Amino acid sequence: MSHVLNELAEVLEARKEADPDSSYVARLYSKGLDAILKKIGEEATETVMAAKDGEAEKIVYETADLWFHSLVLLAHQGLGPEDVLAELRRRFGLSGLEEKASRKDGE
Repeated sequence: MSHVLNELAEVLEARKEADPDSSYVARLYSKGLDAILKKIGEEATETVMAAKDGEAEKIVYETADLWFHSLVLLAHQGLGPEDVLAELRRRFGLSGLEEKASRKDGE
């Protein structure tokens, strides 16, 4: 599974150098962080709405959009899926309560 994320991350990285008129992602990068964050907010809302509707196909579709735009954010910030996967590996085996208590800000 992570190989798909890594392949997508490579494409997203390459789009940083693309002409904004040639690629949706290049256009999103050219608009900057606020545009990327706005898109993630929209996709998160659509994911919640799909879950409320309870249709598996919609949930998967909207989650894919949310993940995609999250990967765009990661690339924009110089990060990639491997950074998130490393954090998930770090948390694996911890109870949710233990993990939350270990955070510096207690959130």
